[in-house]
Amino acid sequence: MATTDGRPGQKLLPLDWGALAPLRIRAAAAAEGVYAGAHRSSRRGAGIEFGGQRPYVPGDDLRFLDRRSLMRHDRLMIREFETDTERALWLAVDTSASMGFRGGNAPGAKLAYAAVLGAALCKVAISGQDPVGLAWLGRGRSAGSSAESSLGRESLHAALGPAGFGGATFDRVVFALERVTAHGALEDDLDALDRQLTVLARRARRGSVVVLFSDFLDVPAAVLRRMALLGSERVLVAVQVLDPVEADFGFAGQVRLRSMEGDAVVTTDADRVRAEYLARLDAHTNEWRGAVEEIGGRFVRARTDEAPVEPLRRIVQAVREARR
Repeated sequence: MATTDGRPGQKLLPLDWGALAPLRIRAAAAAEGVYAGAHRSSRRGAGIEFGGQRPYVPGDDLRFLDRRSLMRHDRLMIREFETDTERALWLAVDTSASMGFRGGNAPGAKLAYAAVLGAALCKVAISGQDPVGLAWLGRGRSAGSSAESSLGRESLHAALGPAGFGGATFDRVVFALERVTAHGALEDDLDALDRQLTVLARRARRGSVVVLFSDFLDVPAAVLRRMALLGSERVLVAVQVLDPVEADFGFAGQVRLRSMEGDAVVTTDADRVRAEYLARLDAHTNEWRGAVEEIGGRFVRARTDEAPVEPLRRIVQAVREARR
């Protein structure tokens, strides 16, 4: 989306977290909401999908002891997780400039919202003893100190290395997500983008779950071609993150819009073009949805004004459906 009233796009500024900070607390709350709303499954074990609770019996693995239940209700309960096999979760996050957009009614920028969803998924996965990895798509930069800055297009991906286990991995994922900023356009360097996707395909081995966060508004065809490769032997879930302004075109009267990933400026009557805009947005989204589902993946739309637990539940459900 673009900024209004002729103001320049937020291309090089730190990410606008707004009410979505602090990331660690927001992600933990969303993950807890998934646990609370989960249903029992006939299959149990370690995995990304929380399957419910049952009373502790002697001999149970204490790693799955629900400490919250013990502290709150003085009951020993075991947390259970759905699984077919143990699988790594890979989070792939679009860091292009448009992901830094925040409209007036949004709690934070799209990239910040995607970070909350990604960190919450990471917490769910490591609770089931599954490894988690993080990959970037685009030219996002670190907003940290000079020692952390200049994390390049591929070194951002390499900052976390292979998928890891446990609380230390959650800390590393949160650390990285807190410092990334939105910058550039995915189509600026298609060769670099192709290399990023190739590395992701190599590291996310067969059977892995890949959750891709993007607004899918200016994503080049190179991503779609590589998505087909990712989806062939993996569970692929594409999550479209939109600001309410983008989802509803919530402007009125004459507006001046400036692209966040280019120099285009458009002046128009918002009320007159709203219906056409929404129709084109739906057609564009359905095109991506069809492409993802054609390769066996699932497509989820999320608005940044939703409580994160709601799209998080849809993502977990999408993983479940794709596995089937």
